[in-house]
Amino acid sequence: MCGIIGYVGPRECKPLLLHGLERLEYRGYDSAGIALLEESGLTYTRAVGNLQHLRQRAGNGASPATTGLGHTRWATHGGVTEANAHPLASEEPEKLAVVLNGIVENYRELRERLTAQGHVFSSETDAETVTHLIEDHYEGDLVEAVRRAYNELEGHYALVAIHRDHPGLLVGARHQCPMVVGLAAGETYVASNAAAFLRETREVQFPSDGEIVAVTPEGSSFYCAADASPVEHDVVELDWDDESAEKGGFETFMLKEIHEQPDAVAETIGDRLRKGRLELEGLGMTDEELKHLRRIVILAAGTAYHAGVAARYAIEEWGRVPVEHDIASEWIYRNPVLDADTLVIGISQSGETRDTIEAMKLARSMGAHTVAITNMMGSQITREVDSVLYTRCGIEMAVAASKTFTAQLSLLFLVAMKLAQVRETLPSGELEYIVNALYGLPDKITQFLEGDHPIDEIARKFHDRPFFLYLGRNIGLPVALEGALKLKEISYIPTEAYSAGEMKHGPIALLDESTPVVVVATRMEQVYEKLVSNIQEVRARGAHVIAIASDGNEDIQHHADDVIYVPKAPAFLSAILAVIPLQLLAYRIARLRGLNVDQPRNLAKTVTVE
Repeated sequence: MCGIIGYVGPRECKPLLLHGLERLEYRGYDSAGIALLEESGLTYTRAVGNLQHLRQRAGNGASPATTGLGHTRWATHGGVTEANAHPLASEEPEKLAVVLNGIVENYRELRERLTAQGHVFSSETDAETVTHLIEDHYEGDLVEAVRRAYNELEGHYALVAIHRDHPGLLVGARHQCPMVVGLAAGETYVASNAAAFLRETREVQFPSDGEIVAVTPEGSSFYCAADASPVEHDVVELDWDDESAEKGGFETFMLKEIHEQPDAVAETIGDRLRKGRLELEGLGMTDEELKHLRRIVILAAGTAYHAGVAARYAIEEWGRVPVEHDIASEWIYRNPVLDADTLVIGISQSGETRDTIEAMKLARSMGAHTVAITNMMGSQITREVDSVLYTRCGIEMAVAASKTFTAQLSLLFLVAMKLAQVRETLPSGELEYIVNALYGLPDKITQFLEGDHPIDEIARKFHDRPFFLYLGRNIGLPVALEGALKLKEISYIPTEAYSAGEMKHGPIALLDESTPVVVVATRMEQVYEKLVSNIQEVRARGAHVIAIASDGNEDIQHHADDVIYVPKAPAFLSAILAVIPLQLLAYRIARLRGLNVDQPRNLAKTVTVE
């Protein structure tokens, strides 16, 4: 959600902070600010709205400051106002400031106590409480003051403090919210995501919960928050680069990432097929354990949840293991039933999705084997599970996910194939055919993206319609759910997604001559005739049918008003191909409506609060 960037080193920090904030825009925000440690103390620039407003306020003039903090805020406590924008200052503004992501749950009690002690607050935020708390504990040692304050805080948050009397020092701490340290020659960064400093360094460290980190130009030091004892952290080299955070000639990040899907899928499946066998070390389970699995539970939120729903069809069909999928924020509160023969898979692009992390912690505590599917090394979810499978997408900057969905689904298909291989639930020839087809998907995605399709024409025809209905059956249903989500997220058009077989149980009442109905009709022989009947029911109400179909299916032209063809693939794998025209359709409609697809209103890239 919110974004943090801090810098200590020899260079003028203002441009580095502003650049870092630009790299964090994808996380979603409604205000932003910077604090610079200059000769007279801390100076502040804050603005409501996008970063252009902050840049205008900050001006082009040079600043001598070489230590500073920047922040983009996504409002939780307190309205979207300049007074509530971070960095938040102490009562002596030039002396101490703090930026914070997340939520401090006990801020009311702390605020009441600090107010009674004479502290005067100037914002409505929970975060300002942390500034005053650190100020209250400060006795000349900023690291110790942050440590003592940390031990009084409840909630999930990441914070960084800066103090006038400690030039060349920033002190941070995290509890269940992301934080990363970037190390370069003679300078150090601290941020909520490495995207903020990728232009400068790819050498990183990941603080853990319950730790205080002090960063100076010479590097970083970590301390246990409980007793101040030193902690060691390895340095990790990210395989991203700053180019991945640029648009690369595309008009938006989202369009760039849609076109990056061939590479994202290819990198994710990568070298996991070796000498005819699938190797998924990240599952953390022996073949014998996989043979005796009784159940799989898949937990996620948003787009990742849709990938999990789609994976259920393949895992049950190929691996013959019962699968339950659920929204993490619902599952965790329903007193779930788990045992040691259950595999629980949590999917989170960022690895910081709060609901999914809490669900995985609960599953692990109940004795199930837990596996995370994520794109982020060192993220919180990787610390809360038994093992990790990584997608290899590079950074995703657009708020609306695209390449992470297809990469997650590719990886889940590999899990299904691995189960089939170990449990011998598919004939070897059929399994080999499916594996080869999966490895051929990147070329088919490229084929579609480089081909000619009626997407622009369809978008122009329907971009001003007040409502869309998306329908699918079997694995086409989660594809329809994801397509509808994309349209809602970036075009703000009310959109419903339903099982086509359930349409008569309510949604059919919404149809009239003005309604576009998008139907996922790729290769699913067992339900195709039923789906055609559903299409006829739609057309009988005067609605306009837009079908997503596999190449060679000429029959669908007799039933749909518009058809977008995707390359042929085995039925379940076609889900990856079918979602791409839905991404592009949502994209074109949003652009025709004049909207910012990279930063949809009210949305954040990473949901780190419940």
